[in-house]
Amino acid sequence: MNFAGVEVARTGLGTNRLTNKRENIELLKAAVAAGVQLIDTAHLYTGGQSEETIGAALAPVPDNVVVATKGGFNGASPKVIGSEIEESLRRLRAKSIALYYLHRVDPNVPLETSLSAIKEYVDRGVIRNVGVSQVTVDQIERARKVLPIAAVQQQYSLSERKHDAEVDYCTREGIPFVPFFPLRGAEGRAPEEIARRRGVSTKQVAIAWLLQRSPVMLPIPGTLSLAHLKENLAASEFELSEADMAALGQRA
Repeated sequence: MNFAGVEVARTGLGTNRLTNKRENIELLKAAVAAGVQLIDTAHLYTGGQSEETIGAALAPVPDNVVVATKGGFNGASPKVIGSEIEESLRRLRAKSIALYYLHRVDPNVPLETSLSAIKEYVDRGVIRNVGVSQVTVDQIERARKVLPIAAVQQQYSLSERKHDAEVDYCTREGIPFVPFFPLRGAEGRAPEEIARRRGVSTKQVAIAWLLQRSPVMLPIPGTLSLAHLKENLAASEFELSEADMAALGQRA
């Protein structure tokens, strides 16, 4: 699917636990070699080590890989946004960022003000695409009046479906929807039964369900294991039946 101007595989890698160790640098290189084309991070992850590790492993980022980061979690004033963008650029060893999310809406700062601060970097060519995270449909629509929105990120999984409205909106509008914590609910009764019958893991069932839930879905399961990463990628190689999807439509 097209994500931030790049045709990418539909399962990415979340890095909220990534620390700047040699083995994790090697993991990132192996992940890209295995077919991962979206690596998701944030300014706050592991105190900045996540971004630093990605920079050490991948700078300059290959043309067929998107590194997405986020800022504004603990405040999204223009001053904070600007400072965090500059720090993310240094950590990632990058001159530009392929996709930058407003990590969450600051209750004390208008959404439009936060996004306008990001837009300044878009206008300068430093940020190429912008996303929003932890937002409602109304907030997505408000955001789109400030600048184009290339992705929406929310918590969404088999056991967490309160953002169905946002999934459906993004599906209608053709906006990539990036669910974080996508494997939650994978240990329920229905996923376990399907996994046994299909000869796959429950995590693969959970990812397959997301991929079939919407054509704009791009999950980012986090892992520090190359074996688990390859298992996650393989979830796109099989399809759940209508009966499977119906069974997973019920609460586990």
